[in-house]
Amino acid sequence: MQIEQRLPVEFLEAMERLLGDEYREFLDSYDLPRRNGLRVNRLKVGAGEFEEHAPFALERIPWTDNGYYVDWREMPARHPYYNAGVYYLQEPSAMAPAQILPVQPGDRVLDLCAAPGGKATELGARLDGRGLLVANEISSARARALLRNIEVFGIRNALVTNESPARLAERFPAYFDKVLVDAPCSGEGMFRKDPDVVKAWYPEKVNECAAVQREIILQAADMLRPGGYMVYSTCTFAPEENELILLHLLQNREEMELVPIPCEGGRESFRPAYTLHRLQECGFAAQPNDRTDAGFSHEPVAEYSDPDLSMAVRIWPHHCGGEGHFTALLRKKDGNGVPGQTSMTEPLSLRAERKDRKREEAGKVPGKASGRKGAAGRKGKERQSQGAAGLSKTELGYVREFLERFLPGMDLDTDLLENHNGRLYLSPEGTAGIRGLTFLRNGLYLGDLKKNRFEPAQELAMALEAGAQGEARISLSPEDARTAQYLHGESIRIDDDRDNGWYLVCVDGYPLGWGKLAGGQLKNKLLLSWRN
Repeated sequence: MQIEQRLPVEFLEAMERLLGDEYREFLDSYDLPRRNGLRVNRLKVGAGEFEEHAPFALERIPWTDNGYYVDWREMPARHPYYNAGVYYLQEPSAMAPAQILPVQPGDRVLDLCAAPGGKATELGARLDGRGLLVANEISSARARALLRNIEVFGIRNALVTNESPARLAERFPAYFDKVLVDAPCSGEGMFRKDPDVVKAWYPEKVNECAAVQREIILQAADMLRPGGYMVYSTCTFAPEENELILLHLLQNREEMELVPIPCEGGRESFRPAYTLHRLQECGFAAQPNDRTDAGFSHEPVAEYSDPDLSMAVRIWPHHCGGEGHFTALLRKKDGNGVPGQTSMTEPLSLRAERKDRKREEAGKVPGKASGRKGAAGRKGKERQSQGAAGLSKTELGYVREFLERFLPGMDLDTDLLENHNGRLYLSPEGTAGIRGLTFLRNGLYLGDLKKNRFEPAQELAMALEAGAQGEARISLSPEDARTAQYLHGESIRIDDDRDNGWYLVCVDGYPLGWGKLAGGQLKNKLLLSWRN
Protein backbone atom coordinates (compact mmCIF):
# COMPACT_ATOMS: atom_id res chain seq x y z
CA MET A 1 0.00 0.00 0.00
CA GLN A 2 1.38 3.43 -0.95
CA ILE A 3 2.18 5.80 1.89
CA GLU A 4 -0.49 8.27 0.76
CA GLN A 5 -3.09 5.56 1.40
CA ARG A 6 -1.73 4.80 4.88
CA LEU A 7 -1.79 8.35 6.26
CA PRO A 8 -4.72 10.75 6.87
CA VAL A 9 -5.48 13.10 4.00
CA GLU A 10 -5.66 16.17 6.25
CA PHE A 11 -2.23 15.39 7.67
CA LEU A 12 -0.71 14.96 4.20
CA GLU A 13 -2.17 18.25 3.01
CA ALA A 14 -0.67 20.10 6.00
CA MET A 15 2.74 18.48 5.45
CA GLU A 16 2.75 19.38 1.76
CA ARG A 17 2.11 23.01 2.64
CA LEU A 18 4.88 23.02 5.23
CA LEU A 19 7.54 21.11 3.33
CA GLY A 20 7.06 22.30 -0.24
CA ASP A 21 9.84 20.81 -2.37
CA GLU A 22 10.86 18.41 0.42
CA TYR A 23 7.43 16.81 0.63
CA ARG A 24 8.24 13.86 -1.63
CA GLU A 25 11.48 13.13 0.24
CA PHE A 26 9.50 13.23 3.51
CA LEU A 27 7.00 10.68 2.19
CA ASP A 28 9.77 8.40 0.97
CA SER A 29 11.22 8.29 4.49
CA TYR A 30 8.20 6.27 5.63
CA ASP A 31 9.46 3.34 3.59
CA LEU A 32 12.90 3.44 5.18
CA PRO A 33 13.66 1.10 8.10
CA ARG A 34 13.29 2.61 11.56
CA ARG A 35 16.42 3.23 13.61
CA ASN A 36 16.38 2.32 17.29
CA GLY A 37 18.30 3.92 20.11
CA LEU A 38 20.04 3.12 23.37
CA ARG A 39 21.10 5.71 25.95
CA VAL A 40 23.80 4.85 28.49
CA ASN A 41 23.09 5.48 32.18
CA ARG A 42 25.86 7.91 33.11
CA LEU A 43 25.29 7.15 36.81
CA LYS A 44 26.61 3.62 36.27
CA VAL A 45 29.03 3.76 33.36
CA GLY A 46 30.70 6.29 31.08
CA ALA A 47 29.77 6.24 27.40
CA GLY A 48 33.34 5.53 26.32
CA GLU A 49 33.70 2.75 28.86
CA PHE A 50 30.46 1.16 27.70
CA GLU A 51 31.67 1.19 24.11
CA GLU A 52 34.66 -0.92 25.14
CA HIS A 53 32.59 -3.82 26.44
CA ALA A 54 29.17 -3.35 24.83
CA PRO A 55 27.58 -6.72 23.98
CA PHE A 56 26.33 -5.49 20.60
CA ALA A 57 27.31 -3.11 17.81
CA LEU A 58 26.91 0.62 18.48
CA GLU A 59 26.83 3.76 16.34
CA ARG A 60 26.89 7.20 17.94
CA ILE A 61 23.78 9.37 17.71
CA PRO A 62 25.16 12.79 16.72
CA TRP A 63 23.04 15.01 18.99
CA THR A 64 23.83 13.15 22.24
CA ASP A 65 26.99 12.37 24.18
CA ASN A 66 25.72 9.04 25.52
CA GLY A 67 23.26 7.80 22.89
CA TYR A 68 23.73 5.11 20.25
CA TYR A 69 21.89 3.56 17.37
CA VAL A 70 21.45 -0.15 18.01
CA ASP A 71 20.09 -3.06 15.98
CA TRP A 72 16.91 -4.36 17.61
CA ARG A 73 17.66 -7.84 16.24
CA GLU A 74 20.46 -8.08 18.81
CA MET A 75 17.71 -7.92 21.46
CA PRO A 76 19.18 -5.34 23.87
CA ALA A 77 16.01 -5.52 25.99
CA ARG A 78 16.84 -9.13 26.89
CA HIS A 79 20.40 -8.56 27.99
CA PRO A 80 21.05 -8.53 31.78
CA TYR A 81 22.57 -5.04 31.44
CA TYR A 82 19.05 -3.78 30.68
CA ASN A 83 17.75 -5.26 33.95
CA ALA A 84 20.66 -3.61 35.76
CA GLY A 85 19.73 -0.16 34.43
CA VAL A 86 22.98 0.19 32.48
CA TYR A 87 21.06 1.72 29.58
CA TYR A 88 17.61 2.89 28.55
CA LEU A 89 16.05 2.02 25.20
CA GLN A 90 14.76 5.22 23.63
CA GLU A 91 13.77 6.55 20.23
CA PRO A 92 16.82 8.53 18.98
CA SER A 93 15.08 11.86 18.35
CA ALA A 94 13.46 11.72 21.80
CA MET A 95 16.93 11.94 23.36
CA ALA A 96 17.38 15.53 22.16
CA PRO A 97 15.24 17.49 24.69
CA ALA A 98 16.98 16.22 27.83
CA GLN A 99 20.35 16.66 26.13
CA ILE A 100 19.53 20.28 25.26
CA LEU A 101 18.30 21.31 28.74
CA PRO A 102 21.50 22.55 30.50
CA VAL A 103 21.14 20.56 33.74
CA GLN A 104 23.98 20.75 36.27
CA PRO A 105 24.52 18.79 39.51
CA GLY A 106 22.76 20.61 42.33
CA ASP A 107 19.92 21.99 40.19
CA ARG A 108 16.25 21.72 41.07
CA VAL A 109 14.76 20.07 37.97
CA LEU A 110 11.15 19.37 36.97
CA ASP A 111 10.05 16.95 34.27
CA LEU A 112 6.41 17.96 34.07
CA CYS A 113 5.00 15.27 31.76
CA ALA A 114 7.54 12.58 32.51
CA ALA A 115 6.12 9.12 31.73
CA PRO A 116 7.42 6.65 30.79
CA GLY A 117 10.71 8.14 31.98
CA GLY A 118 13.10 8.34 29.03
CA LYS A 119 13.84 12.01 29.57
CA ALA A 120 13.46 11.96 33.37
CA THR A 121 16.06 9.23 33.79
CA GLU A 122 18.58 11.23 31.76
CA LEU A 123 17.88 14.40 33.74
CA GLY A 124 18.25 12.50 37.01
CA ALA A 125 21.50 10.90 35.88
CA ARG A 126 22.95 14.29 34.92
CA LEU A 127 22.26 15.59 38.44
CA ASP A 128 24.73 12.94 39.66
CA GLY A 129 23.02 12.54 43.03
CA ARG A 130 22.98 16.27 43.85
CA GLY A 131 20.02 18.61 43.75
CA LEU A 132 16.47 17.42 43.15
CA LEU A 133 14.47 15.85 40.34
CA VAL A 134 10.68 16.05 40.46
CA ALA A 135 9.27 13.68 37.85
CA ASN A 136 5.53 14.20 37.41
CA GLU A 137 2.86 12.35 35.44
CA ILE A 138 -0.85 13.12 35.58
CA SER A 139 -1.89 9.60 34.52
CA SER A 140 -1.73 7.13 37.41
CA ALA A 141 -1.13 4.13 35.14
CA ARG A 142 1.69 5.85 33.25
CA ALA A 143 3.16 7.21 36.48
CA ARG A 144 3.79 3.64 37.66
CA ALA A 145 5.92 2.96 34.58
CA LEU A 146 7.78 6.21 35.28
CA LEU A 147 8.45 5.13 38.86
CA ARG A 148 9.85 1.78 37.76
CA ASN A 149 12.29 3.38 35.33
CA ILE A 150 13.49 5.91 37.92
CA GLU A 151 14.15 3.02 40.32
CA VAL A 152 15.92 0.80 37.76
CA PHE A 153 18.22 3.71 36.89
CA GLY A 154 19.22 4.06 40.55
CA ILE A 155 18.33 7.75 40.88
CA ARG A 156 18.47 8.59 44.58
CA ASN A 157 17.40 12.24 44.64
CA ALA A 158 14.03 12.00 42.87
CA LEU A 159 10.42 12.58 43.83
CA VAL A 160 7.74 11.01 41.62
CA THR A 161 4.41 12.82 41.73
CA ASN A 162 0.99 12.08 40.24
CA GLU A 163 -0.48 15.55 39.92
CA SER A 164 -1.93 17.98 37.40
CA PRO A 165 0.42 20.73 36.18
CA ALA A 166 -1.95 23.29 37.68
CA ARG A 167 -1.66 21.70 41.11
CA LEU A 168 2.14 21.69 40.92
CA ALA A 169 2.18 25.31 39.77
CA GLU A 170 0.34 26.27 42.96
CA ARG A 171 2.97 24.57 45.11
CA PHE A 172 6.16 25.40 43.20
CA PRO A 173 6.08 29.10 42.19
CA ALA A 174 9.41 30.13 40.64
CA TYR A 175 11.07 27.14 42.32
CA PHE A 176 12.93 25.15 39.65
CA ASP A 177 16.24 25.93 37.98
CA LYS A 178 15.37 23.79 34.96
CA VAL A 179 12.02 22.58 33.60
CA LEU A 180 11.31 20.12 30.81
CA VAL A 181 7.89 20.05 29.17
CA ASP A 182 7.54 17.14 26.78
CA ALA A 183 3.94 18.00 26.13
CA PRO A 184 1.17 15.52 25.33
CA CYS A 185 0.57 15.92 21.61
CA SER A 186 -1.13 14.48 18.53
CA GLY A 187 1.91 12.28 17.87
CA GLU A 188 2.34 12.93 14.15
CA GLY A 189 6.09 12.44 14.46
CA MET A 190 5.50 8.83 15.55
CA PHE A 191 3.39 7.81 12.54
CA ARG A 192 6.30 5.91 10.99
CA LYS A 193 7.19 4.20 14.25
CA ASP A 194 3.74 3.15 15.40
CA PRO A 195 0.74 2.55 13.09
CA ASP A 196 -1.56 2.66 16.12
CA VAL A 197 -0.76 6.36 16.51
CA VAL A 198 -2.03 6.89 12.96
CA LYS A 199 -5.28 5.12 13.82
CA ALA A 200 -5.76 7.30 16.90
CA TRP A 201 -5.26 10.57 14.96
CA TYR A 202 -8.12 12.76 13.77
CA PRO A 203 -8.05 16.36 12.47
CA GLU A 204 -9.59 17.89 15.60
CA LYS A 205 -6.95 16.22 17.80
CA VAL A 206 -4.35 18.84 16.85
CA ASN A 207 -6.41 21.72 18.24
CA GLU A 208 -7.50 19.68 21.26
CA CYS A 209 -3.87 19.02 22.14
CA ALA A 210 -2.93 22.64 21.47
CA ALA A 211 -5.54 23.81 24.00
CA VAL A 212 -3.94 21.62 26.69
CA GLN A 213 -0.43 22.69 25.68
CA ARG A 214 -1.29 26.38 25.98
CA GLU A 215 -2.23 25.84 29.62
CA ILE A 216 0.70 23.57 30.45
CA ILE A 217 3.41 25.81 29.01
CA LEU A 218 2.23 28.82 31.05
CA GLN A 219 2.09 26.74 34.22
CA ALA A 220 5.58 25.40 33.53
CA ALA A 221 6.96 28.92 33.00
CA ASP A 222 5.47 30.00 36.32
CA MET A 223 7.44 27.25 38.09
CA LEU A 224 10.74 28.39 36.59
CA ARG A 225 12.93 30.72 38.62
CA PRO A 226 14.34 33.91 37.07
CA GLY A 227 17.47 33.00 35.15
CA GLY A 228 16.31 29.40 34.76
CA TYR A 229 15.94 27.42 31.54
CA MET A 230 13.02 25.48 30.10
CA VAL A 231 12.76 23.06 27.19
CA TYR A 232 9.45 22.64 25.39
CA SER A 233 9.18 19.63 23.11
CA THR A 234 6.67 17.51 21.24
CA CYS A 235 6.76 14.54 18.89
CA THR A 236 4.43 16.13 16.35
CA PHE A 237 4.80 18.20 13.20
CA ALA A 238 1.73 20.45 13.64
CA PRO A 239 2.66 24.16 13.95
CA GLU A 240 -0.40 24.63 16.17
CA GLU A 241 1.34 22.45 18.76
CA ASN A 242 4.85 23.78 18.21
CA GLU A 243 5.75 27.27 16.98
CA LEU A 244 2.33 28.69 17.78
CA ILE A 245 2.49 27.37 21.34
CA LEU A 246 5.77 29.24 21.75
CA LEU A 247 4.10 32.36 20.41
CA HIS A 248 1.32 31.94 22.97
CA LEU A 249 3.88 31.67 25.78
CA LEU A 250 5.87 34.71 24.66
CA GLN A 251 2.71 36.80 24.34
CA ASN A 252 1.49 35.82 27.82
CA ARG A 253 4.75 35.71 29.76
CA GLU A 254 6.92 38.68 28.80
CA GLU A 255 9.72 37.47 31.07
CA MET A 256 10.25 34.39 28.86
CA GLU A 257 12.57 34.46 25.86
CA LEU A 258 13.70 31.98 23.23
CA VAL A 259 17.42 31.27 23.14
CA PRO A 260 19.52 29.46 20.54
CA ILE A 261 19.93 25.72 20.95
CA PRO A 262 23.55 24.52 21.21
CA CYS A 263 23.19 22.00 18.41
CA GLU A 264 26.80 20.80 18.40
CA GLY A 265 26.66 17.33 16.82
CA GLY A 266 23.05 17.83 15.79
CA ARG A 267 23.64 20.67 13.36
CA GLU A 268 23.48 18.38 10.34
CA SER A 269 20.31 16.70 11.62
CA PHE A 270 18.30 19.57 13.12
CA ARG A 271 16.38 22.09 11.03
CA PRO A 272 15.28 25.55 12.20
CA ALA A 273 11.67 25.86 13.24
CA TYR A 274 9.39 27.97 11.03
CA THR A 275 9.14 31.73 11.33
CA LEU A 276 5.68 33.22 11.69
CA HIS A 277 6.09 34.75 8.24
CA ARG A 278 6.69 31.31 6.76
CA LEU A 279 3.74 29.83 8.64
CA GLN A 280 1.56 32.66 7.36
CA GLU A 281 2.61 31.85 3.80
CA CYS A 282 1.63 28.22 4.44
CA GLY A 283 -1.76 29.16 5.87
CA PHE A 284 -0.87 28.67 9.53
CA ALA A 285 -1.12 31.84 11.57
CA ALA A 286 -1.98 32.85 15.10
CA GLN A 287 -4.56 35.43 16.00
CA PRO A 288 -2.87 38.73 16.98
CA ASN A 289 -2.35 38.95 20.74
CA ASP A 290 -3.76 35.47 21.07
CA ARG A 291 -4.93 34.38 24.51
CA THR A 292 -5.75 30.98 25.98
CA ASP A 293 -9.38 30.89 24.88
CA ALA A 294 -8.93 32.46 21.46
CA GLY A 295 -7.68 29.39 19.64
CA PHE A 296 -5.74 29.40 16.40
CA SER A 297 -6.84 30.15 12.90
CA HIS A 298 -5.55 28.89 9.58
CA GLU A 299 -6.56 32.19 8.01
CA PRO A 300 -3.56 34.43 7.26
CA VAL A 301 -3.41 37.67 9.26
CA ALA A 302 -1.72 40.90 8.37
CA GLU A 303 -0.16 41.90 11.67
CA TYR A 304 1.44 39.99 14.50
CA SER A 305 4.34 40.15 16.90
CA ASP A 306 7.24 38.33 15.27
CA PRO A 307 9.71 36.75 17.69
CA ASP A 308 12.37 34.65 16.00
CA LEU A 309 10.74 31.23 16.43
CA SER A 310 13.37 29.73 14.13
CA MET A 311 15.67 29.44 17.15
CA ALA A 312 13.69 26.31 18.01
CA VAL A 313 14.49 23.19 16.00
CA ARG A 314 12.62 20.48 14.15
CA ILE A 315 13.88 16.93 13.65
CA TRP A 316 12.54 15.44 10.43
CA PRO A 317 12.80 11.73 9.60
CA HIS A 318 14.11 12.48 6.11
CA HIS A 319 17.04 14.45 7.59
CA CYS A 320 18.13 12.20 10.45
CA GLY A 321 18.12 8.67 11.80
CA GLY A 322 15.08 9.17 13.99
CA GLU A 323 11.41 10.10 14.10
CA GLY A 324 9.79 13.54 14.11
CA HIS A 325 10.41 15.90 17.02
CA PHE A 326 10.22 19.60 17.94
CA THR A 327 12.38 21.22 20.63
CA ALA A 328 12.74 24.77 21.92
CA LEU A 329 15.02 26.19 24.62
CA LEU A 330 13.68 29.13 26.64
CA ARG A 331 15.00 31.27 29.47
CA LYS A 332 13.25 33.32 32.13
CA LYS A 333 14.88 36.74 32.25
CA ASP A 334 16.60 37.76 35.47
CA GLY A 335 14.58 39.93 37.80
CA ASN A 336 11.24 39.23 36.13
CA GLY A 337 9.52 36.74 38.42
CA VAL A 338 5.91 35.62 38.46
CA PRO A 339 3.60 38.25 40.01
CA GLY A 340 2.83 37.43 43.61
CA GLN A 341 5.50 34.75 43.99
CA THR A 342 7.79 34.28 46.95
CA SER A 343 11.55 34.54 46.59
CA MET A 344 13.00 31.85 44.37
CA THR A 345 15.35 30.80 47.16
CA GLU A 346 12.58 30.21 49.68
CA PRO A 347 11.35 26.68 50.39
CA LEU A 348 8.03 25.49 49.02
CA SER A 349 6.17 25.87 52.26
CA LEU A 350 7.74 28.22 54.79
CA ARG A 351 5.04 27.47 57.29
CA ALA A 352 5.62 23.71 57.06
CA GLU A 353 9.40 24.06 57.33
CA ARG A 354 9.19 26.41 60.31
CA LYS A 355 6.89 23.93 62.01
CA ASP A 356 9.27 21.08 61.21
CA ARG A 357 12.22 23.06 62.55
CA LYS A 358 10.46 23.76 65.85
CA ARG A 359 9.60 20.09 66.26
CA GLU A 360 13.17 19.05 65.47
CA GLU A 361 14.52 21.50 68.04
CA ALA A 362 12.17 19.88 70.54
CA GLY A 363 13.61 16.46 69.70
CA LYS A 364 10.77 15.31 67.45
CA VAL A 365 11.06 14.44 63.77
CA PRO A 366 7.85 14.95 61.79
CA GLY A 367 6.39 12.27 59.55
CA LYS A 368 6.52 13.09 55.85
CA ALA A 369 3.64 12.59 53.42
CA SER A 370 3.56 8.99 52.26
CA GLY A 371 2.87 7.52 48.85
CA ARG A 372 -0.70 8.75 48.73
CA LYS A 373 -2.25 12.18 49.15
CA GLY A 374 -2.93 13.16 52.71
CA ALA A 375 -1.29 10.07 54.19
CA ALA A 376 1.51 10.40 56.72
CA GLY A 377 3.94 8.14 58.45
CA ARG A 378 2.28 7.26 61.78
CA LYS A 379 4.17 5.16 64.25
CA GLY A 380 3.08 6.84 67.44
CA LYS A 381 4.48 9.70 69.46
CA GLU A 382 6.47 7.32 71.59
CA ARG A 383 8.43 6.12 68.50
CA GLN A 384 9.04 9.61 67.12
CA SER A 385 10.79 10.75 70.27
CA GLN A 386 13.22 7.86 70.26
CA GLY A 387 15.70 9.08 67.66
CA ALA A 388 16.19 9.90 63.97
CA ALA A 389 12.98 9.41 61.98
CA GLY A 390 11.38 7.72 64.98
CA LEU A 391 14.04 5.00 65.12
CA SER A 392 15.36 3.62 68.36
CA LYS A 393 19.12 3.59 68.76
CA THR A 394 19.03 -0.18 68.32
CA GLU A 395 17.07 0.08 65.05
CA LEU A 396 19.35 2.79 63.76
CA GLY A 397 22.25 0.51 64.59
CA TYR A 398 20.76 -2.26 62.42
CA VAL A 399 20.47 0.17 59.51
CA ARG A 400 23.99 1.55 59.92
CA GLU A 401 25.50 -1.92 60.23
CA PHE A 402 23.78 -3.11 57.07
CA LEU A 403 24.64 -0.06 54.98
CA GLU A 404 28.24 -0.04 56.19
CA ARG A 405 28.65 -3.49 54.68
CA PHE A 406 27.67 -2.28 51.22
CA LEU A 407 28.75 1.36 51.46
CA PRO A 408 31.94 1.29 53.58
CA GLY A 409 32.74 4.59 55.21
CA MET A 410 29.41 6.18 54.32
CA ASP A 411 28.14 9.04 56.48
CA LEU A 412 24.40 8.42 56.84
CA ASP A 413 22.55 11.72 57.28
CA THR A 414 19.93 10.68 59.81
CA ASP A 415 18.11 14.01 59.38
CA LEU A 416 17.02 12.80 55.94
CA LEU A 417 15.60 9.47 57.15
CA GLU A 418 11.83 9.02 57.14
CA ASN A 419 10.09 6.10 58.88
CA HIS A 420 6.64 5.13 57.60
CA ASN A 421 5.35 2.24 59.69
CA GLY A 422 8.66 0.44 59.52
CA ARG A 423 9.41 1.32 55.89
CA LEU A 424 12.54 3.45 55.85
CA TYR A 425 13.17 6.19 53.25
CA LEU A 426 16.07 8.53 52.57
CA SER A 427 14.64 11.89 51.46
CA PRO A 428 16.39 14.22 49.03
CA GLU A 429 17.88 17.29 50.68
CA GLY A 430 15.69 20.37 50.83
CA THR A 431 12.33 18.58 50.52
CA ALA A 432 11.11 18.95 54.10
CA GLY A 433 8.54 21.58 53.11
CA ILE A 434 6.88 19.55 50.36
CA ARG A 435 3.47 18.42 51.62
CA GLY A 436 -0.03 17.71 50.37
CA LEU A 437 0.86 16.16 47.00
CA THR A 438 0.21 12.71 45.62
CA PHE A 439 3.54 10.88 45.70
CA LEU A 440 4.45 7.58 44.15
CA ARG A 441 7.90 8.13 45.59
CA ASN A 442 9.04 10.74 48.10
CA GLY A 443 12.50 9.40 48.80
CA LEU A 444 14.78 6.43 48.22
CA TYR A 445 13.21 3.34 49.77
CA LEU A 446 15.99 1.77 51.84
CA GLY A 447 14.16 -1.22 53.29
CA ASP A 448 12.02 -2.52 56.16
CA LEU A 449 12.62 -2.57 59.88
CA LYS A 450 11.76 -6.02 61.18
CA LYS A 451 12.11 -7.45 64.65
CA ASN A 452 15.83 -7.41 65.46
CA ARG A 453 16.89 -6.83 61.83
CA PHE A 454 16.81 -4.63 58.75
CA GLU A 455 15.78 -6.04 55.34
CA PRO A 456 16.93 -4.06 52.27
CA ALA A 457 14.70 -2.88 49.41
CA GLN A 458 15.18 -3.52 45.71
CA GLU A 459 15.34 0.24 45.18
CA LEU A 460 18.37 0.46 47.47
CA ALA A 461 20.16 -2.25 45.50
CA MET A 462 19.76 -0.33 42.24
CA ALA A 463 21.04 2.89 43.82
CA LEU A 464 24.30 1.35 45.04
CA GLU A 465 27.51 2.13 43.22
CA ALA A 466 28.21 0.01 40.16
CA GLY A 467 31.58 -1.63 39.68
CA ALA A 468 32.50 -1.65 43.35
CA GLN A 469 34.15 -4.81 44.61
CA GLY A 470 33.76 -6.45 47.97
CA GLU A 471 32.89 -9.59 49.85
CA ALA A 472 29.28 -8.38 50.18
CA ARG A 473 28.75 -8.66 46.41
CA ILE A 474 28.27 -11.66 44.16
CA SER A 475 29.12 -10.64 40.60
CA LEU A 476 28.12 -12.96 37.77
CA SER A 477 28.87 -12.71 34.07
CA PRO A 478 26.07 -12.24 31.54
CA GLU A 479 26.87 -15.70 30.14
CA ASP A 480 26.66 -17.43 33.52
CA ALA A 481 23.47 -19.51 33.60
CA ARG A 482 22.89 -18.36 37.16
CA THR A 483 22.37 -14.78 35.94
CA ALA A 484 19.29 -15.80 33.94
CA GLN A 485 18.14 -18.02 36.80
CA TYR A 486 18.37 -15.13 39.23
CA LEU A 487 16.44 -12.80 36.91
CA HIS A 488 13.76 -15.50 36.60
CA GLY A 489 13.37 -15.47 40.38
CA GLU A 490 15.13 -18.76 41.09
CA SER A 491 17.52 -19.54 43.91
CA ILE A 492 21.11 -20.05 42.76
CA ARG A 493 24.07 -22.03 44.01
CA ILE A 494 27.15 -20.22 45.36
CA ASP A 495 30.01 -22.67 45.79
CA ASP A 496 32.76 -20.43 47.16
CA ASP A 497 33.39 -20.16 50.88
CA ARG A 498 31.22 -17.27 52.11
CA ASP A 499 29.44 -16.45 55.33
CA ASN A 500 25.68 -16.72 55.42
CA GLY A 501 23.68 -13.49 55.10
CA TRP A 502 22.63 -10.81 52.65
CA TYR A 503 24.48 -10.28 49.35
CA LEU A 504 24.13 -7.87 46.47
CA VAL A 505 23.82 -9.82 43.21
CA CYS A 506 25.46 -8.09 40.24
CA VAL A 507 26.15 -8.72 36.58
CA ASP A 508 29.69 -7.60 35.67
CA GLY A 509 29.58 -5.40 38.77
CA TYR A 510 26.22 -3.75 37.97
CA PRO A 511 23.64 -4.35 40.75
CA LEU A 512 20.59 -6.49 39.96
CA GLY A 513 19.08 -7.10 43.41
CA TRP A 514 19.41 -8.94 46.70
CA GLY A 515 19.87 -12.53 47.76
CA LYS A 516 20.24 -14.21 51.15
CA LEU A 517 22.85 -16.95 51.40
CA ALA A 518 22.43 -20.01 53.61
CA GLY A 519 24.51 -23.18 53.23
CA GLY A 520 25.71 -22.33 49.72
CA GLN A 521 22.16 -21.67 48.44
CA LEU A 522 21.29 -18.04 47.63
CA LYS A 523 17.61 -17.42 48.23
CA ASN A 524 16.30 -15.01 45.60
CA LYS A 525 14.98 -11.69 46.94
CA LEU A 526 14.28 -10.07 43.58
CA LEU A 527 10.81 -8.54 43.61
CA LEU A 528 8.17 -10.52 41.73
CA SER A 529 7.37 -7.53 39.51
CA TRP A 530 11.05 -7.25 38.52
CA ARG A 531 11.51 -10.84 37.39
CA ASN A 532 11.80 -11.84 33.74
